[in-house]
Amino acid sequence: MLYNYLPMLMAAPPAANGEAAPVNPLMQFLPIILMFVILWFLIIRPQRNQQKKQLEMLNNIKIHDTVVTTGGIIGKVVNIKKEKNILVVRIDETNNTKIEIQRHAIAGVISNEEVKS
Repeated sequence: MLYNYLPMLMAAPPAANGEAAPVNPLMQFLPIILMFVILWFLIIRPQRNQQKKQLEMLNNIKIHDTVVTTGGIIGKVVNIKKEKNILVVRIDETNNTKIEIQRHAIAGVISNEEVKS
């Protein structure tokens, strides 16, 4: 029943001289502002937090850490070339096979418990 009166409630009251009262510009942009705030809390803010965690993880990689690359290669870090932002990773213990990987290509650090199982 309230739906029948909603257009009358939303309409601006007429001005004293019979013309329609001007609409507040802030009220026109309020839906857009609300959508941006919702977008910020649902998408942008969590993504920034995830990027911070990823960057912190990359900066805390040490020698002898077991890492997995974005391509799925698993190996142990044997050297870090900070000036070139490159990690030297040993991927085969028996042949002592090593590859150089850029730091941003690391997807994650694997704990020792995960490696043993």
